[in-house]
Amino acid sequence: MIDNPFYSHEFHGDYDLISIGELTLEEGGVIPDCTLAVATFGTLNDAGDNAILIPTWYSGTHQIWRDVYIGPDHALNPEKYFIVCVDQIGSGLSTSPHNADGPNAALSMSTFPRVRIGDNVVAQERLLREHFGIDRLALVVGGSMGAQQTYEWAVRFPDKVLRAAPIAGTAQNTPGDYLIAEAMREAIMSDPGWNGGEYTSNADVVDGLTRQAHIWAISGFSTEFWKQEVWRALDFGSREEFLAGFLDPYFTVMDPNALLTQSWAWQRGDVARHTGGDLAAALGRITAKVFVMPIDEDQLFPPRDCEPEQQLVAGSELRLIEDVLGHLGLFGVSPTYMPQIDKHLGELLAIPV
Repeated sequence: MIDNPFYSHEFHGDYDLISIGELTLEEGGVIPDCTLAVATFGTLNDAGDNAILIPTWYSGTHQIWRDVYIGPDHALNPEKYFIVCVDQIGSGLSTSPHNADGPNAALSMSTFPRVRIGDNVVAQERLLREHFGIDRLALVVGGSMGAQQTYEWAVRFPDKVLRAAPIAGTAQNTPGDYLIAEAMREAIMSDPGWNGGEYTSNADVVDGLTRQAHIWAISGFSTEFWKQEVWRALDFGSREEFLAGFLDPYFTVMDPNALLTQSWAWQRGDVARHTGGDLAAALGRITAKVFVMPIDEDQLFPPRDCEPEQQLVAGSELRLIEDVLGHLGLFGVSPTYMPQIDKHLGELLAIPV
């Protein structure tokens, strides 16, 4: 177990650590005591029908949702809904390589098992049912890897999901996106300090984490972001200052093995494995009302990859989000981003189902 102060209440605010017990994984491994970091907002009503689930994306936690997406002025209104945000396995807050201890001690560092998108969803379903008594969800909404989990929920548990909103993500990962994630993985694993995962502190792998940050600079942000020098609106004087002051410090505090756990799952997101590789059959299982919400300048999950999937979901709608930042528009930096998200989610939640 490595102590990483970044993964703490000091940096991420209030959340609970809830054990769901032993979790058997799709790849054959086992997490003896799977503990999920969970942040809740609002109150579950007597009917139990106002629950919203938010799964998290790669490198992110519930913090960004709390700070940007959730509030009385947003569609995700805790005065109306009971919102449950679950940090995915390997997030650094939930059970992860660096914090494996007690019954999970044998899983620490390089021996941590392979965790898929489906494992996260199975864990979340158990949490909601056994801990909160929630059997149906008014909405599942997530961005990027959270969108992958949103699709998995709608396909795997169609009777439990009334509405779904995958933002900037796909139901089946593409070969190109797989390779982008692989380049990010190689940035970490090529650092000599990584030593097969048995490093002693982040200082040993800061070069690899910095290289990953720079890959995000060219894939997470759009080409238009750089051409228009949008970073100036974020109070940076140059591209170099933006990298050093925004992206580099974001990634270099993170646990590299946690990022590797998440990226492995990201690469293999694919609901078609439930139907022998038939994506149309898998998406045909969905009974939820679905708004598919790609970002127009996204280079990781572009609209041209999202729209064909949307067309396979009965009764779904494509709701395009315009944001020059591209995929990392998910951080809600642009003043025009959240009004679009709130509009679409508000309209989705207003649809009787």
